[in-house]
Parts: sequence; C-alpha cells; structure tokens
Amino acid sequence: MEISGKVAIVTGAGAGIGAALARGLVAAGARVVLADLDAGAAAQVAESLGAAAVAVGGDVADEQVIRGLIERAAAEFGPVDLYFANAGIGGGAGLDSTDAQWAAALEVNVLAHVRAARLLVPEWLSRGSGYFVSTASAAGLLTQLGSAPYAVSKHAAVGFAEWLSVTYGDKGIRVSCVCPMGVDTQLLHSGLGATEHSAEAELAIKAVTTAGKVLSPDEAAEVVLAGVDAEHFLILPHPEVLKMYRYKGSDYDRWIDGMRRFQAALLGN
Repeated sequence: MEISGKVAIVTGAGAGIGAALARGLVAAGARVVLADLDAGAAAQVAESLGAAAVAVGGDVADEQVIRGLIERAAAEFGPVDLYFANAGIGGGAGLDSTDAQWAAALEVNVLAHVRAARLLVPEWLSRGSGYFVSTASAAGLLTQLGSAPYAVSKHAAVGFAEWLSVTYGDKGIRVSCVCPMGVDTQLLHSGLGATEHSAEAELAIKAVTTAGKVLSPDEAAEVVLAGVDAEHFLILPHPEVLKMYRYKGSDYDRWIDGMRRFQAALLGN
C-alpha cells in the first residue's frame, strides 16, 4: 500500500497512537481526517499538520458520526482509502464491571469497527481497493490481567479483523490488526479503565509495564505504518508477542498456569 496521495481517517487521533499515526500519515503524503471524542484535542493535532489534515469531534462508535467522517473526508480530500479504527477504551476491572462498562468496551473496541466496515466495504468493493486497520492489543492475542472487558473486547476486535480479511482479502480489500503491548498513553496509565488507585488498576499497569518495553506513540505508529506499507495482517510493535502467542497455542494449559504465576507475582502472593 503506497500511502502517499491516499485519504485516511484515524479515530482516537486526539492523542497517543492515533495522533502519532496522523502525523506519520501526513509526513508520508496522505491527507487525513482526525476523529476523537475530545474535539479540541483532535483540532489541535490537525492544526499542527496544516492543510493535509482536518478534525472532527464525536463518538466514533456512533454510526452517524462514522458516516459524517466519511462524508467530510470525501468533501475535503476525496474517497477514503484507509480507515484506522484506533479509538479504544478500558471498560472496568473484573466481575464487578457493570453492564454499562461492558457495553461501552464492546461499543468502542468492537462495534465501532463493525459499523465503519459496514459503511466502507461496499464502496471499496466497487473500487476494488481499500484498507482497514484495526488497533486491537496484545491482550486480544493473549489476555489482560486486571481488566476483563478490555481483554474480551480486544479478542473480539482481533476476531473481526480476521473475518474481514478472510472474507474480502481476495477482493482488493486489505486488513491489518495491530496488537501492541505497552504504549505510553493515558489508557495505560489509567489502568485500562479500572477504578483509579484500585488493586485491579495497579495489576493492569504492572502486567503491561513488566511484560516488555513501553513504547512511545511515535515508535508504535512507525511500526504500524511500515506494516501497512508491507500489507501485513498482524502488526506487532512488540515482536516478542508472536513468541508468546506461539507458546500459548503450543500448550494452552501450561500457558494459563504461567499467567496465574505471573499474576500472583505481581500481586506479591
């Protein structure tokens, strides 16, 4: 995928990986619509990128907001070539997570991707090209200690990206699924949505920060854009995740036992 000259939408682009992706895309010659629930943050990033970027505020799990993003991109720059479904939330801790927290995690981390694909894929099929990039997480391949809604919704995000690629990959549509471990973002420092200063929040933070290097958003975005350029399905800013995933698949019971021991060590048990 040659990025130069393409039109992209990036959700969750007010900060973190999304903002870094927008910067990288513009630097590579793309024109970008930045979307974020925090309209002011998205606007600030867009202003720093000049005429090649515009910002739109809104909840990107809302189908009407997604439709508006696509229409704004078409009006400003032309038809959408790439969609980066990057916005994500935590959603709570364990079994005490409320139905509302579960629903929010599934809405933003999964159904926002489904709704975007529903709107984009028919046009991409008629054009014979299009690229959908899902920001999931290593939690979607492994799991996430301290946050059940995050772990489950990210597994679902990986599953949807797989289905999308298998179903439409022979029809000109490319799909990538991004599965990083720790990236220096507010989501990480908040404990993935667990109650602030709670044991679950501390566990979630420790589980990520002790598993490998915490990357900057720019470092993660550089790997993502290189993966898109190469049209890789699975993009791993932390390459060691592949080794962990293979270990999990080779002996599931042993892997679960290892994760229990890891959790106990983090909790000081």
